[in-house]
Parts: sequence; C-alpha cells; structure tokens
Amino acid sequence: MASVSTCTDPSLVDVGTLVDMLDADPVRGLSTPEVARRLAAGGPNELAPPPSVPAWRTFLAQFHDPLIYLLFAAIGVSLVVWAIDGAAEWPVDAVVITVIVVLNAVLGFAQQARAEHAVQALATMSAPAATVLRDGVRRRVPTAELVCGDILVLGEGDAVAADARVLEATSLQMSEAALTGESEPVSKSAQVLSEPAVLAERVDMVFAGTAVTQGSGRALVIATAMDTELGRIADLLHTTRQAPTPLQREMAQVGRMLGIAVLVIAAVVIATTVVVFGVHSPDEVVTVLLLGVSLAVAAVPEGLPAILSVVLAVGVQRMAARHAIVKTLSSVETLGSASVICSDKTGTLTKGQMTVGRVVTPLGQVTVTGVGYRPDGQLLHDGAPLGADSDLGHQTACVLTGGALAGNAVVREVGGHWIVHGDPTEAALWVAAAKLGTAAPPAGRFPRIAEIPFTSDRKMMTVLVADTARADAPIVVSKGAPDVLLERCSHVQVGRRIAPLDPPWRRRLLEQVERLSDQAFRTLAVAYRRLDPGTAPSPLNDSIEHDLVYTGLVGILDPPRREAAAAIAEARRAGVRVLMITGDHPRTATRIAHDLGLVDDGAGSPAAVSGRELAALDAPALRATVRRCSVYARVTPADKLRIVEALQTDHDGRGEVVAMTGDGVNDAPALKRADIGIAMGRSGTEVSREAAAMILADDNFATIVRAIGEGRGIFANIKKFLRYLLSSNMGEVLTVFLGVVLAGILGLSDGSGAMVLPLLATQILWINLLTDSAPALAMGVDPDTEDVMRHPPRSVSERVIDARMWAGIVLIGMVTAAATLATVDLYMPGGVVDGTQSLDNARTAGFTVLVLAQLFNAFNARSETTTAFHRPFANRWLWAAVSVSALLQVAVVHLPVLNDAFSTEPLSARQWLVCVAMASVVLWAAELRKLILRRIVTPTSTTASMETVTTAGNGAVVE
Repeated sequence: MASVSTCTDPSLVDVGTLVDMLDADPVRGLSTPEVARRLAAGGPNELAPPPSVPAWRTFLAQFHDPLIYLLFAAIGVSLVVWAIDGAAEWPVDAVVITVIVVLNAVLGFAQQARAEHAVQALATMSAPAATVLRDGVRRRVPTAELVCGDILVLGEGDAVAADARVLEATSLQMSEAALTGESEPVSKSAQVLSEPAVLAERVDMVFAGTAVTQGSGRALVIATAMDTELGRIADLLHTTRQAPTPLQREMAQVGRMLGIAVLVIAAVVIATTVVVFGVHSPDEVVTVLLLGVSLAVAAVPEGLPAILSVVLAVGVQRMAARHAIVKTLSSVETLGSASVICSDKTGTLTKGQMTVGRVVTPLGQVTVTGVGYRPDGQLLHDGAPLGADSDLGHQTACVLTGGALAGNAVVREVGGHWIVHGDPTEAALWVAAAKLGTAAPPAGRFPRIAEIPFTSDRKMMTVLVADTARADAPIVVSKGAPDVLLERCSHVQVGRRIAPLDPPWRRRLLEQVERLSDQAFRTLAVAYRRLDPGTAPSPLNDSIEHDLVYTGLVGILDPPRREAAAAIAEARRAGVRVLMITGDHPRTATRIAHDLGLVDDGAGSPAAVSGRELAALDAPALRATVRRCSVYARVTPADKLRIVEALQTDHDGRGEVVAMTGDGVNDAPALKRADIGIAMGRSGTEVSREAAAMILADDNFATIVRAIGEGRGIFANIKKFLRYLLSSNMGEVLTVFLGVVLAGILGLSDGSGAMVLPLLATQILWINLLTDSAPALAMGVDPDTEDVMRHPPRSVSERVIDARMWAGIVLIGMVTAAATLATVDLYMPGGVVDGTQSLDNARTAGFTVLVLAQLFNAFNARSETTTAFHRPFANRWLWAAVSVSALLQVAVVHLPVLNDAFSTEPLSARQWLVCVAMASVVLWAAELRKLILRRIVTPTSTTASMETVTTAGNGAVVE
C-alpha cells in the first residue's frame, strides 16, 4: 500500500477520501491479515540505513590526501637512498615517515567511525511501540509494524510513530520543535486545511518524531518509514555532501605545492651539480643522485601531518574545557575561520522555556523578571517590586492564579528548579503565579470539580473549582484567546471592584491585546464568574461560559538567553555575522532578533524572511538575500540547507565559511552541510549531535564565540609552524644549491678538482630530523601573541601561505644560506676569506650554523610582525625543544662515534661563538623585516576592514 503523501498533500484532502484511498476503517481499524499483507508489500516502518562502506575502504580513504602522497614518495626516495648507500643500517627516515603516515591514518579512521551515525540516531526518535486499533480493539504494537491505514490512538505523553491525518482531537496539542523549530505546542484539529501550508502550520496532521503534550485523539496513518517527514530528513542526510573543511582544502593545496617544489628542487640541484662539477665516475653519479634526493626529502616537512594532528588534538582539549566538544580534528580550526554563524532560535539564542513576560490588567502593566522554570525572579511595576496587597497586586494575582487553575500542567520543585509535566504555556502561568507568591496547586484553596477542555475550535479552556474559603460559591475560571474570551465577558475587574464592560472599556482592552501582540508575545486572557450554589450544569458544558468577569491578559514568550546578546556583539567585533534561522513565526523571530541586537530598530531594517518567500527565490536572488537579511522564519529543513549552500557560494564564487547551530531533527541536514555544524548537548536531539562536527555541552551561544577565538589561535599556530618548517627547509635547499653554484668563489675544493659539497646528505637528513620535530611541535602550542578577535575572519580565498609569508620564507632561507656559506668560507682555505681549517672542520662549522640558525628562526617564526622579544618566555615548551636540539647538535660535533657517522670534527670555544653569532643574523634580519612591516601595515587598514565586515552583521551588503 503506497503512502498517500507520495502522490498528494494529505492535509488538503478530507478524511473520507483518505479513508477510501487507504481502504481503512476508522471504527475497527485494519484486520490482522490485512496488516500482514501490507507489511509484506510495503516493508516495516523503519528508516533506511545509510549505504554501508566497508571498514577497509574507510581506512584506505585516510591516505587520499596530496600531502600523504608526497610522504609516500619521500618514503620511496629514502629507501632508494638507503639502498644506494649500502643498506648498512636502519633506514631511519623511511621508518619515521611510515610511522607518521600510519598513525595519522589510524587517528582519522577512529574519528570517522564515530561521526557517521546520524541516520541510525534518527531511528531513536520513533517510539518503540504505538497504540492502534486492530480488529476493533486497541493494541500496543511495535512501531515497525505500523502500516498505512492503521488508526493511531494518541494520548498525553505518547510519541508519534508515523505521519498521520487527525480524525478526532480533544484538546490535542503536539510538541513539534525537534521537527519544525516551532517553540510553542501546536493545537491539532480534524478540520481539513483550505490551502497549502508549511509543515509547522499543518494542524490537521501529526508527524513521526513528535510527541503529545496535552489532550487525546485518533489519527489515520498515511505515511511510514522513509515516506514520512522524518524519512525525508534522513534522505537529505544520505544525499547531503559533507564539504571538506577549509583546513583540509588548504593542506591539500600545500601538499600539491610541495610535491611540485620537491621535483623541481631535485632536478635543479642535480642538473646544477652536474654542470658545475661534471660527472667523471660512477661514484660521483651516486653522490650527485644521493645529494639531490636527500635534499628533496629534506624539503618535505614530513613531520607536518603529525604536528598538525597534535596541535589540533590540543585544541580539542582546550575547547572541551570551554564546553565545546569537537568530534573531528580538522573542524577545530574551521570554527576560527567562520565568517557567518547561522543560529537556531529555540534553545540556542533563547532559553527554550515558555515564560510569562508581561501581565496587563485594566489597572496597569506588570513586568515579570526571571526566565524559564526557576523560582528566582519577581514581578515589577514601574521598576519597583509589586506588592501582593496592593490593588494592582491583587488583580495580577487573580490573573495568574486563574491562568494556573485553568490548566493541566503539573509542576514540582526539585533542587531549586521546577520540573514541568504538561503544556509549557500552562506551566509558565503557574511559575509566574509562584513568583508573586500566589501559586494555586489543585489541592489548595481551589480544588477542581470539572473542566471543559481546550480545543482549536473553541480556543479556550474552562474549569469549575470550589472555593474552600466559601463552600457555597463554586467559581468558573476560563483562559483563552483574548478576542474569544472578551465576547463572553460582561464585566471587567478594576482592582477590587467590578465594572460593566462597556464599549470604551472593550476598546481599551483590545488595544492592550494589540500592543502586546505587536511585541511578539503570545497572548492569553483570563476571566471568571462566581456561580450560585447548585446552578452548575452536570455534566459541565459551555452554557456557563457567559457573563464572565475579565481580569487581565498575560504575554508569554520564549525569552532570549541573557548572555546571547553580549556574545553576538563580541562576534561582530570579530567580524562574524550572526543569522537567526528558525521554524517559529516571523513576528516572534523578529522580536527576538531585535532584543538580541541582530537587526537594527530603524525603519530600513529588513524584516524576517519566511520560508514561503525563500521558496520563490532562484539561486542568484537567494544569494543576494542571504547577504542582506539576518532573520529567517517558518523555514523547512530544505530551506536551511539552501541558505547554508547560498552562503557558501557567494556572488563572487568565494563564499563564506559557515557555522550552523541547531538542536532538532530538522537541523541535521544543514548541520552536516555547513563547514562546521554545532549541536546542542543538553537540549539537542541525538540526530543533531551525530550530524554535527561540534557539540556545545552547555547549550550556550557564548561558548561558540569563545571557541571561535580558540580556533583562530589554532590557525595562527598552524601558520607559525608552517612558517618555521618551510623557511628552515628553504635555508637547507638554498645552502646546498648556492654552495654548488658558488663553489669556486667559496673555495669548496679538496685540491684535486673533485666535487665538494657544503653539506653531506647525512648532515642534511640530521638537520631535518633535529629541527623539524620538537621545535615545530612546541610552536604548535604557542600562546597567542596578539588579540586574534580584533581582526576580521580570514577570507576563503586567503591562503595559509600567502604572498607575504612566502616572501618571509624566501628571505629567511637566503639569510640562513648566506650565514652558513659565509661560515664555511671563513674556515676553508681559499675563497673570499682565506681560512686555515680542514674541509671537515669548515663543513662542521657551516653545519652547526645551519642548525643554530633554524633554532633562532623558531623564535622569529612566532609572529609575522610582532617582535620575537615580546613575551619571549611565554612558551616554555619551545625553550625546552630548542635546548634539547642544541644539546644534540653539540653531541654530533663532539662525540667521536657521531663524528664518524656524520663526518664532523670538534669545534673550539671560539668557533662556537662565531657559529652562534653567524646564526643569530637570521633573527636580526627577521626583526628588521618585522619593523618595516609594522610601519607599512597601519592600524587604519585593519580598522577599515573591520568596519566593512561588521556592517554586514546589520544586514548591509559587503562589497
């Protein structure tokens, strides 16, 4: 039996037609044989699992990276060099690089194994069992056995197991926040819709994954499994492509760039050596090849993947300490690159708890402080605490007590919080009454006698209660929509007296309702009437709902989080736009946006864009809209996905780095598609937590802004060790290349005209092993040297290694090479300076200068523009790494066993001083460059760029 929803919109079809289409029986339900037949034909009511990928394929996918390809090539080259060199000892380079590659693959495989369970989590949204009519009797059956045509029996607290059309509804209200984003319970009715409506407004339908908060009803199952709205979201998750993070894209670019550079370096060095020295014997051929491939291997920062993983892992720990749990390592830096935060409203920017904010009576308006279901807060009038014994206090107490009585919510206090069972709006009335000290529990002064339940047609609820203080006087108490309730009122309470509800009073009261509604409050009015003893009808009916006394009006809303406005302001300071995307009503969304400072109060401020308006936009119009507007309401999961994709593909092709927050099932596809999805840890569904890359343990929007600062710090550290690694390797490459080209000038000769190189292959590999590991790793955990949050986010088009950074890398490389070769020339006979030492001694001095220059460079590389003498001892790990590396170099120079392995000779104390002085030239050259850059890069340019980005937060177009 096909689902009705696959061929038409069931919310627009009358019940009789649906019953005929599905061959259903609303009275007896389906028969057991018919259910078996339909199950066999249509399959169980279960969501389809995602396509399975074998574990071995997932593991091999970890090696699909340009940088890893480059490291594989380095392994191969190292093994070739090892074999040519006689294979006498262990191929240390090849072993080290292999271990690094395998460990990174294992780490990536473990991370991915935890991250792809979003669709399995969707299955947990369904109730394990459902109550249905079968063979004329009620039965509790597993949800997997539901079929189209089944009759669901719904009661308070039940979870809905399939999409169904409402047949009967008695005060039926559903919580659909997880599916639609609608914060308030939705009243359901069997009345067919007259026109198409968005999901949140289909009041004649109930959906899988939602729950009954109040009332009861019956519904006809019209869609199961993947044909449900929940199934459509699962399908979106299947088909939504998870975009690579900015860091992954950057590292792929760096890997490709280094691969080309390595080939060019090897070819140029080998060709230059052959041209300058010539090749006269097989031994010289081997030497030339050994030098070229060794230098190529040295140019590859093989420690980069490991260092990157460690730095990101440290960032994960730091963020966890700030209540931000990151699931994938590469996502740590992504948040620091975020230029837009698309935030859900309910539970993220707001408390996710309905709260009475205003009480309006004929005597005046009262403000209720404190949010959510907590006992703190009070009632204020003109800024002063409201006294319960005043006229206004007395009437406010009547409004709140009446509202609490005319409801079925059960509230109890546990550990300083109120635990709510039932309708959250009714609970909000109870909590507000308690803040005034007038809460009315059912067993108190006003025990309930009977009730007329709320229905979507009546739009009001009435209870009959006894007054234990006046045993002969039962009271009718009603709450409901103000316009409906006013029609049943003949009098108005003004303080402690009752006045006729004449036209002027009625006009004033309706104006109060309009003012409160304009402020995006949900309004409820309260009225009452005392009955004469024995006059109440039995059973209770709506004949008593007349001649009521109007007491007042309450305004209810889901209030903004106290810290959210400050966090949004801080995000703007950092140049990050914040967009609100919600399934709530546009008016409510606009009100919250104004309260949080997301939009200006000026007349030119754009209003909330609705889901219907988004659906009418083509791709170019949508891209223009998302650049201009900051508030989106009544959106569907597909709308959220379109907004994220439009932001990621901007008008100029560069796009934004998008962080998307959410807590509901409806947020899951957009969370997966965003550059970084952020789920709520406390209030979020398991679906959203599994689809996201990061989880907020405290559900606090402010945590996102703090995590952005952490992510920016991580990116700054990545640039630091890249700057260090590449400039150091550049120094090695240029030393050998210029040493070969300038061999005659430098006197690099053994007296017989044979080939003499400034460094040996073993020395180059030692330098690479010594300086590319511990110092670079220590730099990855370097404290911030500047306020990263005062700059705008980096552009998507900005490279990790930009032109200015390349210029610095080349400069440091040239200075390093010059200092190294000058030292060799200083001690070699002949050349510019006629030295007196042996070739091995001069080469050892040059070898030592190259090592020390890279250690000096570690302090220089901490910042592009800030002096190395700013907080020089802030990173104790860097000092420890530099000290260990320096001691190892001393050992290589002075231990006899290492002298033989690396062809070195001991240096005198004077030579050591010369080596330190020559190596320090790298630091002074870098300091001069930084001084020039600080003069060129003025604060004005930074300020201007900040102003441009910050303006975007107010809905302006960024040019």
